[in-house]
Amino acid sequence: MARILITSALPYINGIKHLGNLVGSQLPADLYARYNRGRGHEVMFLCATDEHGTPAELAAAKAEKPVAEYCAEMHAVQTDIANRFGLSFDHYGRSSSPQNHALTQHFAGKLAEAGLITEVSEKQVYSNTDGRFLPDRYIEGTCPNCGFEKARGDQCEECTKQLDPTDLINPRSAISGSTDLEVRETKHLFLRQSAMRDQLDQWIDSKKDWPILTTSIAKKWLHDGDGLQDRGITRDLDWGVPVKNGDQDWPGMEGKVFYVWFDAPIEYIAAAGEWAEAKGLGDDAWQRWWRTDKGAEDVKYVQFMGKDNVPFHTLSFPATILGSGEPWKMVDHLKSFNYLNYDGGQFSTSQGRGVFMDQALELLPADYWRWWLLSHAPESSDSEFTWENFQQSVNKDLADVLGNFVSRITKFCRSKFGEEVPAGGAWGEQEQALIDELTTRIGAYERHMEAMEVRKSAQELRAIWVAGNEYLQSAGPWSMFKTDPERAAAQVRLGLNLIRLYAVLSAPFIPEASDRLFAALGTEDRSWPEDVAAALAALPEGHAFTVPEVLFAKITDEQREEWQDRFAGVRKD
Repeated sequence: MARILITSALPYINGIKHLGNLVGSQLPADLYARYNRGRGHEVMFLCATDEHGTPAELAAAKAEKPVAEYCAEMHAVQTDIANRFGLSFDHYGRSSSPQNHALTQHFAGKLAEAGLITEVSEKQVYSNTDGRFLPDRYIEGTCPNCGFEKARGDQCEECTKQLDPTDLINPRSAISGSTDLEVRETKHLFLRQSAMRDQLDQWIDSKKDWPILTTSIAKKWLHDGDGLQDRGITRDLDWGVPVKNGDQDWPGMEGKVFYVWFDAPIEYIAAAGEWAEAKGLGDDAWQRWWRTDKGAEDVKYVQFMGKDNVPFHTLSFPATILGSGEPWKMVDHLKSFNYLNYDGGQFSTSQGRGVFMDQALELLPADYWRWWLLSHAPESSDSEFTWENFQQSVNKDLADVLGNFVSRITKFCRSKFGEEVPAGGAWGEQEQALIDELTTRIGAYERHMEAMEVRKSAQELRAIWVAGNEYLQSAGPWSMFKTDPERAAAQVRLGLNLIRLYAVLSAPFIPEASDRLFAALGTEDRSWPEDVAAALAALPEGHAFTVPEVLFAKITDEQREEWQDRFAGVRKD
């Protein structure tokens, strides 16, 4: 039994996430967690809401609520939606937790001890109207590159160009809209990433099995232009982790907080501490996952994220961990994803464009979305959500292939043998050929899942469903029953056991449908099919079952057209 630690990128607290966010980190991480639990491994799957930084403050101001209250409410909302999407986190924490405050301050102290933090004076935009320094995202203006009028001080969302606030044309405060801005000097702490470039380079070179997307982004940041730059780790904000050197005050840093990108990845570790506290367990319970001197040396640690998060996870967070000089567990495999686009454009939280997680669940149960998103995961390149493709995939894969198989075999058995696994007959060449094919395909499915090849795993699972339909078609128990009812009984018995097999194999992708199949079959035997022939005899003769309701309803053309029209613009609420 392996021990596998899984984290997915922390979603920002500022609102409900869209389907592009979901497929870029949390959903494939859940797939991998569920698969490994199904194989009998010990899994710790952690995530949390990312609650600091300007997006949280701006969203709270827009909602006219204190930021702490807003974050608590949105954490509850995101937790509920995650649960309804079947995301099987062991703990879904909060980066504003006491554990993360303490750990972030601890790491800052260790980095300072190691000479890896320096104090830098820099010029920053100050709003006279608001009486405060404005971090990058608190400044809006016209992009000098493309002319977009709502570009932020760190990046233009329209053309994606990286910006400094001083680059903007007609800059204004995102808080008050005031243009009474001036540039003033302020002091900040910087993490001396440049001093760790060679160490980070060697570490990345040691990761031979990482996706090209991941390593190429990291190498670009390490070597392009002037190479890896030192990075500011503090901000002039009220909301966040107060700047401290361990548990001591940091002279000159009063009233400042750590930059969200410094504290957010540390929350991966802190979330395990939150988990232990929630379970009433001591520090050893979480440290065995995170400290190599406390038992984590045999842990496999896998991170899931979108490509925009790769630089921070391959460079900044590792610099924090390595620079501390302490025996923390480093990531073993980093699975990164490209972008999912929406119907000819981009999904956008800030612009309200696309389908959001709560809206998706109003239309259809989670498994419909899980299947489409995972089977179209943007791994090797960006992929695109279209309503036509979604309808086609749901109808063909879920309704016509899997749902049809379950319906045909259970209803036929009920009509000819009653609602129990029929006795009599024996397997022949057709059944052996099916067992051989399934053995090969399940082996391929396992290899793809272990390699985190999400789309290939989905394709193999679908092929496993298809194999059952092709067997039923060629065996034809409905015709066989007229001439050789014993042989038909053996075929039906095999078919019913195939449903259990499908429920086991499909659980990582479509867990709710899988649970419904187990309930209909009256079994909780979720054992993995190490031996396919044995797995296809798991439900014995005489075992009672019930015919399930329609597993997946087809999406009609009318529904598709209605949804297409409804989500053609931007979210209004």
